[in-house]
Amino acid sequence: MATIYREIAVATTAADAWSALRDPAGVARVFAGVLIAARMEGDLRWVTFADGTVVEERVIAVDDAHMRLAYSVGGGRFEHHHATLQVVADASAHCRVIWIADFKPDDRSNVVEALTDAGCAALGRNLARR
Repeated sequence: MATIYREIAVATTAADAWSALRDPAGVARVFAGVLIAARMEGDLRWVTFADGTVVEERVIAVDDAHMRLAYSVGGGRFEHHHATLQVVADASAHCRVIWIADFKPDDRSNVVEALTDAGCAALGRNLARR
């Protein structure tokens, strides 16, 4: 199983970052530039990437106590996919977002890593503007 781990330093408070990330339907705003739309039905979310690709995700948990969101990708692209985004306070006006994705098959690593890195850059830009 492949794992991708990223920490993104964000120039905003942990509370403000979590306020944006805890809303699964608002993911297109947080990742603007990589995502162009998101639609929710129950715990299922469909995200549309800038290239038009649509991916189905299931929101597993929104944990306010730990400022952590967990989701998985469905729709046959993976044998298994589970990811988390967690906000960690660093200083009064700064935080980190830790993004961890575990998935199979391993040969999807190049695609997932490129999308994760683009997402990290977008998240850093878009949360700092809040």
